[in-house]
Amino acid sequence: MSLKVVTSRDAVEMIGSGKVLAINGFGPLGQPDLFSTALRALYLETGTPKGLTLVIAAGQGIYDKKSYLDKLALDGLFTKIIAGHYRSMLTLADMVAQEKIEAYNIPMGIISQMFRAMAGRKPGIISKIGLKTFCDPRLEGGKLNSLSKDNYVELMHIDNEEYLFYKAFPIDYAVIRGTTADPAGNITMEKEAVILDGLSMAQAAKANGGKVIVQVERLSTKYAVPKDVKIPGIIVDAIIIDPQQRQSFYEVYNPNYTGETKVPKSELPSVLEVMATRGTTQRTLIHHIIARRAVMEIAERNVVNFGAGIPELVGWYIKPELEATLTVESGIIGGIPMNGAEFGAAINAQVIYDQPFQFDFYDGGGLDVTFLGALEIDSKGNINVSKAGKSVVGIGGFINISQNSKKVIFCFPFSVRGLEVDFVDGKLQIVHEGEICKFQKEVLQVSFSGEYALDTHQTVLYVTERCVFKLVRSGLELVEVAPGIDVQSQIVDMVPFEITISPELKVMDTSYFIKPGDCE
Repeated sequence: MSLKVVTSRDAVEMIGSGKVLAINGFGPLGQPDLFSTALRALYLETGTPKGLTLVIAAGQGIYDKKSYLDKLALDGLFTKIIAGHYRSMLTLADMVAQEKIEAYNIPMGIISQMFRAMAGRKPGIISKIGLKTFCDPRLEGGKLNSLSKDNYVELMHIDNEEYLFYKAFPIDYAVIRGTTADPAGNITMEKEAVILDGLSMAQAAKANGGKVIVQVERLSTKYAVPKDVKIPGIIVDAIIIDPQQRQSFYEVYNPNYTGETKVPKSELPSVLEVMATRGTTQRTLIHHIIARRAVMEIAERNVVNFGAGIPELVGWYIKPELEATLTVESGIIGGIPMNGAEFGAAINAQVIYDQPFQFDFYDGGGLDVTFLGALEIDSKGNINVSKAGKSVVGIGGFINISQNSKKVIFCFPFSVRGLEVDFVDGKLQIVHEGEICKFQKEVLQVSFSGEYALDTHQTVLYVTERCVFKLVRSGLELVEVAPGIDVQSQIVDMVPFEITISPELKVMDTSYFIKPGDCE
């Protein structure tokens, strides 16, 4: 079988107008960026292809404009997007919010598993994922604006139980990145930090009579070891060579991300220090308080997941003797997950496997505890993480993870925009209150359903710098308060709905409030 090596221009000229284009990636990881650059150039030059539907599981960008897939935010190129997450692609997200593009937000795990379902020509996926959230057709059905008329989600009943049926959306082109193509066009991914949906996506395209385009770093004159092949050459239609492709945003190639090498335990503190300097997020006492309290919910040998933001800090405080196993939805088990623009990769991982199987593990209840962020919280314990004002954010893997973990810990500051705290003489002081309280009468969008969590008997905690709430049948119950905090004026009066106070209200341990840099 001969190799089908083409230029990036030849590859993008294969894409027909009005077709469905699926691209593999996770943030900047696994990005076939040479393809995207060539597609942008072709469209600006010729105005074709146009009217495409873009399908992606994870968001593919770094929260800025015109990087990675956001460079394809061109009027008329895409007329529809079906995605798990949007906000890492700022311009595309803004175009959705401005109703320039028809758009749908489907849970990332569902899209990942949908590629696999479509590979076998199945009509879709039946799942409880998304029940009683904005993905439920009784709420929004995953529709993001007034242009979004298609019903991709239906409510159904099996043996008197509710399920959601997510309809398949056949794809015409799958674009994937690997490392090496052998003489038969077999693709290996030895330098990739993640594998993601490559095989399922490619098979889905072929099942629909579509084409598979793979970007690799290099060609090999030797045949690949069969067990190393991630995408068989018999389903590859075109190969693009990009000798300059980077493993991630920061790394040309870091062998610690692939397991080729391991970071010795003695060097891990310095690695974490480098991680802390990457990106623009300033970690404050508030964040460290929340992380120190949250980590107390990890028991011995727990399997754990961390969301982005403050939850990333929780991993820094895990005691080694607990032997907890950390995971990332990108398909990572074990090791230390990276943060910021490297989120999705890990150093010293034990396993790196296909993303849909990780979501099978999550959906099947494999997680003992997860730590997630929150934009808003309401009286029912509902959480919004997917919509910020008029801005489209997207749900990512949040619903798969939050609905199925045995214990869910939401980590967030009580208020934002100006909140400052200090810890003096054993008491937490609110130096300056934030302008916006995270607790609202109603959340803008239901990303996590408190009602569903109670129905499934989950343990749910809401950890802030000044107090901890627990989800109970009546709503939120205050179970812990920071030393020095006045419950009435600094908690109850600020929450715009009724809360209950536990008769066994505890004072948070002073060890949570040590200032960063002080002896811990």
